[in-house]
Amino acid sequence: RHVIAGPFRPPREGLSMKKVKITVLKTTFDQELAEEYGVKGLGPCPMMKAGDVFFADYAKPDHFCDEAWKAVYQYVFALAHGSGDELFYYGDWIRTPGVAIASCNDGLRPVIFKLERTDEDSVINYTPVQRA
Repeated sequence: RHVIAGPFRPPREGLSMKKVKITVLKTTFDQELAEEYGVKGLGPCPMMKAGDVFFADYAKPDHFCDEAWKAVYQYVFALAHGSGDELFYYGDWIRTPGVAIASCNDGLRPVIFKLERTDEDSVINYTPVQRA
């Protein structure tokens, strides 16, 4: 098996960028911390629900939380540009090739995501602006 040594790795020759399936595994809520630091009435994340599915590659999916995207985009990028038989971080994190488990950075109500490389090619649908 190939191993991704870190979240960023340039694509190997002959590999195309693939779409990455993002599944919300669960939303969590730390009641104790919320009582001490949160605003009154704070509850689990209102934007994401367990079972929600998004597809991404180089860009944030529509209706995906901006803060959650900042927390997971490097894993999406690595999966989109790697091969499906690679393990993250020398194989000492996730045992399933082409998969990462990550969470958003909300300390009171983090959302846990499963990121999976798919076999579907990603197509860049914008034209870069070139300045003279």
